[in-house]
Amino acid sequence: MGVAFFCLVTSKSKMGLGNGGDIRHKFTVIRSNPMKLPTLRSLLCAFCSFFVLSPLLFAAEKPNIIVMMSDDMGFSDIGCYGSEIDTPNLDALAANGLRFTQFYNTGRCCPTRASLLTGLYPHQAGIGHMMSDRGFDGYRGDLNKECVTIAEVLREAGYGTYISGKWHVTKEINPEGPKFNWPLQRGFDRFYGTIHGAGSFFDPNTLTRDNTYVTPVNDTEYQPEQYYYTDAISDHAVRFINEHCEQKKDDPFFVYVAYTAAHWPMHALEKDIAKYKGKYDSGYNALRRERFERMKDMGLIRRDAELSPDAEDWESYEHKEWDARNMEVYAAMIDNMDQGIGRIVEALKENGELDNTLILFMQDNGGCAENLGRKLRDGAVATRPDKPTLPPLDKDYLQPDMIPKQTRDGYPLMMGPEVMPGPDGTYIAYGRGWANASNTPFREYKHWVHEGGIATPLVAHWPAGIERKNELDKTPSHLIDIMATCVDLAGAEYPSEFNGEKIQPLEGKSLKPAFSGKEVERDALYWEHEGNRAVRVGNWKLVAKGAKGKWELYNIGRDRSEMHDMSAERANIAERLAKKWQAWAERARVLPLNPKPGQVVEVSKAEPEKNAPRKQRPKNPAMLPVEDVAGLPRVLLIGDSISIGYTVAVRDELDGEANVHRPLTNCGPTTKGVAEIDKWLGDGKWDVIHFNWGLHDLKYMGPNGENLADPGDPTSKRQVETDEYEKNLRILVDRLKKTGAKLIWRNTTPITEGTKGRIPGHELEYNAIAKKVMDEHGIPIHDLHAYALPKLIDIQIPANVHFTPEGSEVLAGDVANVIRKELK
Repeated sequence: MGVAFFCLVTSKSKMGLGNGGDIRHKFTVIRSNPMKLPTLRSLLCAFCSFFVLSPLLFAAEKPNIIVMMSDDMGFSDIGCYGSEIDTPNLDALAANGLRFTQFYNTGRCCPTRASLLTGLYPHQAGIGHMMSDRGFDGYRGDLNKECVTIAEVLREAGYGTYISGKWHVTKEINPEGPKFNWPLQRGFDRFYGTIHGAGSFFDPNTLTRDNTYVTPVNDTEYQPEQYYYTDAISDHAVRFINEHCEQKKDDPFFVYVAYTAAHWPMHALEKDIAKYKGKYDSGYNALRRERFERMKDMGLIRRDAELSPDAEDWESYEHKEWDARNMEVYAAMIDNMDQGIGRIVEALKENGELDNTLILFMQDNGGCAENLGRKLRDGAVATRPDKPTLPPLDKDYLQPDMIPKQTRDGYPLMMGPEVMPGPDGTYIAYGRGWANASNTPFREYKHWVHEGGIATPLVAHWPAGIERKNELDKTPSHLIDIMATCVDLAGAEYPSEFNGEKIQPLEGKSLKPAFSGKEVERDALYWEHEGNRAVRVGNWKLVAKGAKGKWELYNIGRDRSEMHDMSAERANIAERLAKKWQAWAERARVLPLNPKPGQVVEVSKAEPEKNAPRKQRPKNPAMLPVEDVAGLPRVLLIGDSISIGYTVAVRDELDGEANVHRPLTNCGPTTKGVAEIDKWLGDGKWDVIHFNWGLHDLKYMGPNGENLADPGDPTSKRQVETDEYEKNLRILVDRLKKTGAKLIWRNTTPITEGTKGRIPGHELEYNAIAKKVMDEHGIPIHDLHAYALPKLIDIQIPANVHFTPEGSEVLAGDVANVIRKELK
């Protein structure tokens, strides 16, 4: 009789070997010759090998990745974020995935794309403004050589790489000019789309297939019954997926789908516009309130959120029918995009790739308040002639203009409130009133870095990799995180050098932890565009309009509509964040700020206005009692003088999220803790207690064996011996557990060479004892020692256990994050 056993057959590109990707396993049953049975030893070896390989056998495949980006849309413009616009395909992705409620872009189209593609802030990639060279490295208008694109990194990891849609990260748009920053030269295998950033949806300029300009009428590879650019983008994404699955089925793929919907002009197909006839007759003010209530019901914003002021008054507006039509067309543009996304999803299903494809959908900036075409301008007409008045364009004529002067069949450009938008030949933006509705409930628009300009949906769908379904995630995150996420999930290597050039380190953080509800740790997020600037740390956001604009401070956790400026009453936070922004701007090539030819604008001072009232802090504010804000959880910090240093900053970080208290004394060694713990705990209920002892238990020795901690007691060379430390710690933990609070242990921070009274490395003995105690009780350990160690040069006072004020603020961010995690 024969003997059957399994051999594991793998494809190198799926094993993570060399430049390979994930693991796809195929089993072949080998029936041995009954006359040549395998020896028992060989069978045992095969059996053991199988179980050695079993972790690989059941490892998840590397995912395909599709990144979808829309253009000039507001936070509330798709159904699953509060819109009335019909987006069933995006809604379905959200229902089986995640919706991020605090994801950010950079406030403008090409800086956003530069940031998305590279994982850097846009100035670091060379595109701090738009597509022109302003004379400084942060403002060259072209992707520089010190960055790599997602496609360049993923292609090295075995991915097929494709882009369909808008490129807009180079000023070189001449078809006969240099193409060093065109998609195929920056890592993509195939490209269909536009090099430039905006244009007609019926005759887009700079339309390109791979490296060659084409027109909608001379492109032999794509001739639909009606050419419409949004459809073309979706159709080519489908084509690239299908061709990849036919030709490279063993390799994963990355597809960047860069829509121009719903950027002006308001162009849509009549079949899509008809669906929204009369939908917006009540105007933008009513629409904002409808969306606002819906968003609260959906949990996208707080129940007590405020709606920012209306930008325009619908009742007093003269051209209501015309402007309602603008919004009907805008909705139709989004609807058509969603239809195309549905076709992309269907292609994934047909190829058996949907479950292991990460789909990310986001927007490049907030709703656009620009008024292009809303008034008649030179070269345009207010009504369509009965017949063409201009010569028709040859089918090979390459449309050079963002705003075409005519249609291909000879009709002149039409603008102004006498022209109903939608058809080819019209060129109109939907205006500030509707942009204000798109950005519900936030302030400002595209260009600015208040929430209305930079807040975007992020829908994440990956059945095989995202455990959470139909959930909202409040993790503050940014376009810089997309590259980091792709690199992480692909098992790719982000290079330090590429093509002989030194590459800047990634700025973003992988969002993979958020997919399973874990924390994404970061220090801060930053913005700058056209002098508009902001920084966000925790729930605090400092923001200003224009290079000379005054800094405004908002607690985003409870005031995301940015209605209550706290820069005067919390001047210490404003100053701290302004310094952080300045340090970032200096290292990230942001300065000089918004440069123009012959003009350099200096950013306004970080200090508040001279006449603004300012609270004077006492010398040691951490040691003063604080009053609770009703309804918020209560947190207690028990610790030594290092925690005293960061207590106030932790309060600031968690302002609006928790009431943060600490004992009004230094908690000292464990002996003092055992004696005073009941007094410190008080009678109130605690939700979280973040505690530590150890620094004062360590040996204090002088060169002659004297006690440096307490010179009056020369016989005591060690405050607390290690066995007593362990005993005291157990007593303290038992007492703390009786409170019912969630406990977090913070171990002792590093001791550096030259520190008076302590021996470097001795803290590790105490930390090890504490870890044993905490592990026995299941108490999570906040490892501040490991966190601080690589940062010591920047944050710790030399030859001292204590930290600089700036260092204490760095530690505070870390402490606040671990507390925030336990509060969830």
